[in-house]
Amino acid sequence: MSLFKISGKSVEKMNSTKNIERKIQNLCENNLEEIFGVKFLRSEYPTTTGGRMDTLGIDFEGNPVIIEYKQVESENIITQGLFYLDWLIDHKGDFEQVLNKAGVEMEVSWDSPRVILVAKSYSKYDTYAVNQFSGNIELWKYMIYDDEVLHIERINLAKDEKEKAIRHKSRITYQTYEIDHHLAGKPENIVNLYYLVRDEILKLDENISEKINKYYIAYLIDRQFCEFVVQKNALKVYVNVNKDDLDDPKDLSEDVSEKGHWPTGHTCLKVEKEEDIPYAMELIKQSYEKNL
Repeated sequence: MSLFKISGKSVEKMNSTKNIERKIQNLCENNLEEIFGVKFLRSEYPTTTGGRMDTLGIDFEGNPVIIEYKQVESENIITQGLFYLDWLIDHKGDFEQVLNKAGVEMEVSWDSPRVILVAKSYSKYDTYAVNQFSGNIELWKYMIYDDEVLHIERINLAKDEKEKAIRHKSRITYQTYEIDHHLAGKPENIVNLYYLVRDEILKLDENISEKINKYYIAYLIDRQFCEFVVQKNALKVYVNVNKDDLDDPKDLSEDVSEKGHWPTGHTCLKVEKEEDIPYAMELIKQSYEKNL
């Protein structure tokens, strides 16, 4: 992919920087929340087997995150990442110690631990291998241009490839939930309200994904920008924008950063009837745009 710098009416092609593989780890670790939505815990964490995890973190849902960087073309970080993931599952207490030493007060969820792999490129064998495993393995590709522009994106696997893949039986069991988990027993008007708001959110971008968690429903592209908690009398909508940074002329949103809540967003508003949807969508759009 080519990037061009705009200067007036002209464009100038930006050149990719070579030999920067060793810099990408430091760059990612110094900006982990901005790039991946993950809190940094530890660099080069040693295991009892002699290996070292490149980066250890925790996402805002409380899931442990291992990040490995591919330094050379022949390096097989997929196998390495899976090995470290299995090791971490067997050493949950060690992870809790790292969390405490980092001064991060979060409840750890072991439902969906993640492995993020970062490299300049991947072969077709890499993407095929990831399809064979049921774990949360993510492939991210990066490029640095003229030492001043970082392009990094997740490689999304095609849906039909996922469906055709023969799932490898991992030692880790990932808990999955369906939408009925949240809608069961709710009044018909609230169920209809949820689907109306959901449809409006999915219209924002064809790349938006829906993620059903145990306690809430999330919407994201690379990062979550909106979450729902379905209640009997309303939808509680959480957006991933600070209250002070939100354009909310009616002042209907609430800062819940100091209150206990499962979703990652710290600003909340209620949608109680269909007439509330247009205004709620204005706030949700702001969160979507700020989290792109």
